[in-house]
Amino acid sequence: MQDMKMEDIHGEFREYVLTYYDGSSRKVLVTDVESPYPEGRLIVSRTDPEGIITHVNQSFIDMSGYSREELIGAPHYILRHPDMPPVAFKDLWDTLARGEKWQGIVKNLRRDGGFYWVKATVISNIRNGKVVGYTSVRRKPSRQRVAECERLYPTLF
Repeated sequence: MQDMKMEDIHGEFREYVLTYYDGSSRKVLVTDVESPYPEGRLIVSRTDPEGIITHVNQSFIDMSGYSREELIGAPHYILRHPDMPPVAFKDLWDTLARGEKWQGIVKNLRRDGGFYWVKATVISNIRNGKVVGYTSVRRKPSRQRVAECERLYPTLF
């Protein structure tokens, strides 16, 4: 996966190198610019069993700042914000491995270095008794829950 590029970033930024569960790493450039979640919209995506994006809706494209072509075939962790504690994603994968639905508040990284908060629900897609992928539906989180996560997440690293 490619590093983020300075020419895509708007405003001042901080640089991080994120290492993902599969051992790959990526330089990300992060600003303090929040994109508010639009009222009445759902962000929907599907992945294969390894977390590679296979489908996105227009709301996903709009909020992430990536084109459909950039998203399809990319690992879903392209949206990983460095403020998200790895334990949150361990919980996600452990919950899905038990065959359960996962829900949580997630801070996502936009292509332009900004961020947006979501209330995510992830379920397994099962065909003939086998997991063939995952569907994630994101909604607007309450500002109270976002504030709670802003206090909690730094303590989980």
